[in-house]
Amino acid sequence: MIQKTLYLFLLAFISINVLAQPQIAEANIEELMQQTPVMGLSVAVVKNNNIIYTKAFGLKDAETNAPLSTTDLFRIASISKSFSATSIMQLVEKKKLNLDNDVSDLIGFNVRNPKFPETVITLRMLLSHTSGINDSEGYFTLDAINPQKNANWQKCYNNYEPGKGYEYCNLNFNMVGAIIEKYSGERFDRYVPNHILKPLKLYGGYNVNELDQTRFAKLYEYNTGSAKFTYSATAYAPRKEDIANYILGYSTPIFSPTGGMKISAPDLAKYMMMHMNYGKAKGKKRIISKKSSHIMQTPLSDKENYGLALLKTTKLIEGETMTGHTGSAYGLYSAMFFQPDKKFGIVVITNGCHPAYENGYNAVIRKTVNILYNSLIKK
Repeated sequence: MIQKTLYLFLLAFISINVLAQPQIAEANIEELMQQTPVMGLSVAVVKNNNIIYTKAFGLKDAETNAPLSTTDLFRIASISKSFSATSIMQLVEKKKLNLDNDVSDLIGFNVRNPKFPETVITLRMLLSHTSGINDSEGYFTLDAINPQKNANWQKCYNNYEPGKGYEYCNLNFNMVGAIIEKYSGERFDRYVPNHILKPLKLYGGYNVNELDQTRFAKLYEYNTGSAKFTYSATAYAPRKEDIANYILGYSTPIFSPTGGMKISAPDLAKYMMMHMNYGKAKGKKRIISKKSSHIMQTPLSDKENYGLALLKTTKLIEGETMTGHTGSAYGLYSAMFFQPDKKFGIVVITNGCHPAYENGYNAVIRKTVNILYNSLIKK
């Protein structure tokens, strides 16, 4: 009888503590949101290769006071780059592309730094931000770097030799998107869903006109001077006229391969698990090979720790080397980071918050990641 009572007591104690962990996380996140301006937060936590927690906090729409839901979609900004790189690796595996191909041959116009005209700019350089290309002429159209379209195309190139320096550049990935179209024969907004999202049974995409717009989380920029949030009306612009006049392999920036994926936090966590397991999601078909996945996750230099649209960092969670990417645009901040050896990962997305940074990360994002890690992951 005593043994049975002791067993029931221990079982109850364990159950209370298991239940308490999410409650502690939620209390800490709610306290953070009271101390710091945050419109809304959606989070997902993976532990032991399973999604163990999802939750949404705050508002989806400030005008109607609609609460944020875990099924709501966000434009996740630069985490989108990893979908473009994954697509490229699929085409490399099909031998339609090679990472060391000359971008000039792939894109259809001359891509050469005028200071180093003999140095080939490769696809690998675009994917790793080592191309020496910059965003000074903009990145919303390929005209920016096309010598036939822009008299100032030379300004798109830095002073160092391609392959021998690093500068984060959105134009790199809008060019990558055009290359995906040319060598797959599919429009970018269809290629990614067909070859990544649908096989993983995820809901999302780049074309807002083909998604359930009632699920879009409105994005808000926080102005520290006025201490007010401003709605970013253009974040989900339909661009129907541009799409109607689309040129395959050139108009691609319309869909923003560099930052335009719309997806929910839980579905982004499922996608993250595919990379965490080196190209294969749990119980699903393989999306890319182990070799391709390792290439994406391997930094090209110790200085930047950036591979192919995935980077490594020790500055997000103390004591952990994490792999993933961040995003920021229109007031949104996002983070998707995982530990492939320990099989855990965290996704955090906010549709608007105070823009302060700490240790190279948006402070709200970093603090939320650490709250979730300490409450739900760390032993």
